[in-house]
Amino acid sequence: MDRIDIPRRLFVFYLVPDFTMLAFSSAIEVLRLANAAVGGSVYSWRLVSTDGSKVRASCGLALDVDSSIAAERRHLSSAQRPFMALVCGGLHIEEHADKAAEAWLRECRQRGVAVASLCNGAHVLARAGLLKDRRCTIHWENYPGFAERFRTTSVSMGLYDVDGGVHTCAGGTASIDMMLDVVGHDCGEAVVASICEQALVDRVRQPTDRQRRPFVARMGWINPAVAKVIETMEDNLSEPIDMGRLAERVRLSRRQVERLFHSEMDCSPARYYMKLRLERARLLLLQTAMPVVEVAVACGFVSASHFSKCFREMYACSPQAKRSLQLVTTAPWLDESVPNARGTRHYGSMLERAA
Repeated sequence: MDRIDIPRRLFVFYLVPDFTMLAFSSAIEVLRLANAAVGGSVYSWRLVSTDGSKVRASCGLALDVDSSIAAERRHLSSAQRPFMALVCGGLHIEEHADKAAEAWLRECRQRGVAVASLCNGAHVLARAGLLKDRRCTIHWENYPGFAERFRTTSVSMGLYDVDGGVHTCAGGTASIDMMLDVVGHDCGEAVVASICEQALVDRVRQPTDRQRRPFVARMGWINPAVAKVIETMEDNLSEPIDMGRLAERVRLSRRQVERLFHSEMDCSPARYYMKLRLERARLLLLQTAMPVVEVAVACGFVSASHFSKCFREMYACSPQAKRSLQLVTTAPWLDESVPNARGTRHYGSMLERAA
């Protein structure tokens, strides 16, 4: 490919402990393939951790880094200042809060450096105050807790979002799409097409593309009226819609909707709606420190006692117990009691306490 006149860009990847390797490596590979496509090292990068020591990913691999947060703050006033600082998030993101990293990210924006997040690294940007009154996206599983905690941020369920100099993506392969957008602005569509060919990416997805397939696509064939009712339910968990109004939206009687749900979903529409709300409540309990009464309100319950009763009926434990006995996946390299284990889940202590 003919060499084109494009600016040289330096990217800094801040690795938060337990970061997801897929999102991180996907972003790096786009830059590497872009260099190959244009025939030169127009993109460079360095890896950063809080104190300059190696960082372990959620998959268990530990990576050496090039710099520390303290060093990066010094680089901001030198020729080593980056074009973009990316926060690579992953598991247990709230346990890895770091005031120094947040201050560095704020200083990046003050000095005109773009900031970005991969996976749930948006938590770090939000704690730094960089997402206030801005749009962002985050992985669908982390959406409920994030949206409740950071209410001044407009959170979407798209693949990635760009609001001014702040980029966020949902993680996974959405990192490819976000970085292709960056490369496309610099290098043009021909380079993007070359990257896609090399990476076996069949199409460039848009930022507003959905993270998850629509309900009907996930389930296979299902009655269109039932699918529409369920998607409406999913969009209205905090303020449940009356069954009569749900039936009106698909131009059926309430009794017809009841029969269809029993046929297609093996339960009543009210029961299915309750399952959706309780699943959201479970995620909020596991992802946030919100009081139980606030979780109840966020999931459309009028009282904490009614919420607790419904929750116990579905999960056979109270909301408080679910939070304290939440299932923990222990990394096999940290678990000496399970030889040759891979991603072993530990149910023992949980079952003993629940008995």
